[in-house]
Amino acid sequence: MDKQNPQDSHQTECFWSLSSTEAFASLAADQKGLTSKQAVSRIKQYGHNTLKSGNKAPMLLLLLSQFKSPITIMLIIAALLSASLGDIADTVIILLIVMISSLLGFWQERGAANAVSELLKMVQLHCTVLREGEKKEVSIEEIVPGDIIYLSAGDIIPGDSLLLEAQELFIDEAAFTGETYPVEKFPGVLQPDISLAKRSNSLFMGSNVISGKAIGLIMKTGSQTEFGKISTSLQQKAPETNFERGIRKFGYMLMEITLILVIIIFAVNVFLHKPVLDSFLFSLALAVGLTPQLLPAIISVNLSTGARRMAKHQVIVKRLSSIENFGSMDILCSDKTGTITEGKVTLKDSLSIDGKHSDKVLQYAWLNASMQQGFNNPIDKAICLAYPKPESSTDPYHVQAEIPYDFIRKRLTVQVKNKKDNLVITKGALMVILNICNQTETADGSLVPLDQNRAKILDQYQQLSDAGFRTLGVAYKAGSAEKNFTRDQEQQMIFLGFITLFDPPRAGMSATLTKLKNLGVQLKIITGDNALVAKSLAQQIGIATPKILTGSTLREMSNAALKHQAPHTDIFAEVEPNQKERIITILKKAGHVVGFMGDGINDAPALHTADVGISVDSAVDVAKEAADIVLLSQDLNVLSEGIVEGRKTFTNTMKYIFMATSANFGNMFSMAGASLFLPFLPLLPKQILLTNLLTDFPEMAIATDRVDDVNIQEPQHWDLRFVQYFMITFGLLSSVFDYLTFGLLILVMHANEKVFQTGWFTESVISAILIVLVVRTRLSFLKSLPGNYLSIATMVVLLIVLVIPITPVATWFGFIRLPLFFYGWMIVIITAYLLTAEAAKRWFYKKIKKRLTSSK
Repeated sequence: MDKQNPQDSHQTECFWSLSSTEAFASLAADQKGLTSKQAVSRIKQYGHNTLKSGNKAPMLLLLLSQFKSPITIMLIIAALLSASLGDIADTVIILLIVMISSLLGFWQERGAANAVSELLKMVQLHCTVLREGEKKEVSIEEIVPGDIIYLSAGDIIPGDSLLLEAQELFIDEAAFTGETYPVEKFPGVLQPDISLAKRSNSLFMGSNVISGKAIGLIMKTGSQTEFGKISTSLQQKAPETNFERGIRKFGYMLMEITLILVIIIFAVNVFLHKPVLDSFLFSLALAVGLTPQLLPAIISVNLSTGARRMAKHQVIVKRLSSIENFGSMDILCSDKTGTITEGKVTLKDSLSIDGKHSDKVLQYAWLNASMQQGFNNPIDKAICLAYPKPESSTDPYHVQAEIPYDFIRKRLTVQVKNKKDNLVITKGALMVILNICNQTETADGSLVPLDQNRAKILDQYQQLSDAGFRTLGVAYKAGSAEKNFTRDQEQQMIFLGFITLFDPPRAGMSATLTKLKNLGVQLKIITGDNALVAKSLAQQIGIATPKILTGSTLREMSNAALKHQAPHTDIFAEVEPNQKERIITILKKAGHVVGFMGDGINDAPALHTADVGISVDSAVDVAKEAADIVLLSQDLNVLSEGIVEGRKTFTNTMKYIFMATSANFGNMFSMAGASLFLPFLPLLPKQILLTNLLTDFPEMAIATDRVDDVNIQEPQHWDLRFVQYFMITFGLLSSVFDYLTFGLLILVMHANEKVFQTGWFTESVISAILIVLVVRTRLSFLKSLPGNYLSIATMVVLLIVLVIPITPVATWFGFIRLPLFFYGWMIVIITAYLLTAEAAKRWFYKKIKKRLTSSK
């Protein structure tokens, strides 16, 4: 195992003050890179390169979190108090039921977490390192101090590093310095006490490469990095989703109702001279019955089940809570390349300023594309593929200098030379290229002032764009063999001609857009391409008269004006990277749930801002890291399948909410009322807890339930008022039939305490699990049958409830056998309850839903 002496460890604390030789020595490494054996040894020494803790502590915390409810804690304390008074049997039963419920929740949530962990392994980030003298791709978690890393545009820095080599390297490290613009980095030796913002020879874990390329030496990993030291402040909780906000408000609402109920019931029972401890336990058990204790587990199970189903459709969910937003999404913003189009850019032609084919333009473009060593991109690949394979030359070109592409300059410059020539060649966005030129080259090779041909060039550009071709400009000038070309010298160049490229729409894209439209999702294209090219593409995929806004227009628009225009715009063209974020923010403020699909370096801010950040597995690291969801395929059909799964997940989660509010609230309200006029408690605390456990059990299978088409056809949104109306309507309906049962037990059967409690327990559990089959769907029960697992779980609980009173277990809970005629009357009451609930459901969705929708 590698060992560091204290002096070396002290040196690495200020590694920016070391020369490369000293840095290698401090880590017992060299320029050949580590061996695999050394890497394994250093993982044992330094740990994996991650800020996440191990698996044991979270599992323990997850288990303990099942008991964190104040009501549960009070119930345990009260049960122990009961034991101190000699009621050991009741104490054991109450604690056992609480333990079973908590372990059930733990088991479900642990399974969900493990499933998601396995899915996330499919989209791990990787880094290029030097191992055994060869470049290799390894997971970022396997990076160790002493590794030599290779970086290019789009890469995330995997650990705090000392720069060994850099070429036009610009890094986004706003999270550390607050600097809005990328900062330039270059090798060197700095003073030990220099501030973090001025460490120009250092790269910090978590920052990312905007442009250029570099070679670095990893000095620190994991929690030892600057990112690790300030991770608590940096790793802020992700913005709360609409669904999470709804669940939180729902929880507050239940808490208020529960608190009021507990205080009133306890006070009244004590006033009626019932035992204080029994009254207190009864009140707490009522609170437990009202509270959907398994809601966190149900949500986790539903989301993880949804994530697994989405994975089958090649959609990997990184952040589970984003599934709800995915299903709620009504606007999808996307770049056109690789999503709307095939993503396979093809060179159409190389043209002179007269619009005629030019071999010289193609050759110069090829030299620029093939010699550049920065960010690999489809345009350069297309140019290299289209250029005839050059014969081996006795005087080949070599790179003398390179100014990589970046999103501010929007051009790439390469200085190449051979024995005869020294050329500086630039290609990029046409208007940008024209702005750095002062001359043009005609077909016969003569040079004339640019202004003489500007109108002709712009007219040719418009014609090519109208035809749907992406058009770049190519320019050149003579270079100096004595010194390297710099970005300050990108001026007074000679405009040579055009490169035209095309990227055809994906096959079946019109059908895909129709499918998204039928799902209630509007597609908006955000592209840096000019408006004419974007319009041509839109027309090819079936958008006959697209409404277009350009980046220049956006700059002049106020936020209020854009808020009005953006929802009705089909294409945002010629946009700058920072404008993507503004567009998405405005759409969100306009009340839409916005998804953004991006795979480039400049897409990261927009991915963070969107309600759902979507990227692809082939995207640059910084885009994948920023995304909530990663597609293993760029096909938008995959996206539509994911949206459907997101809506299924949301719907099944809401089913549990409806079940909990309709059955639990009704039963608890009924018991609270009954306790006021009965000389005994309607149910003992342990019987209430058993009721709660049994009614929750079938609902744990809800994640596998069938979902009606009506819940898939449009975006689903959390609506607390709708939940409140549902709880009141179906809770009170449940209570009506509860009181009918009370009347049967007291007035017809003249039931004593045990008969009443047994009969009430039997009827309440059976009605609660059967009403689930009605309220789980807005359609008729016969038209929307439950899933297999839910049906089986319901039958199992039904059997348990009917068997308990005739088994020895009955005495543990204070139950006795019931006369057969009670079951006949119970069937009549429950049947009437289900039929009435079915009718009430039709009225509710027709009247209440319509009223709530119209009031928004």
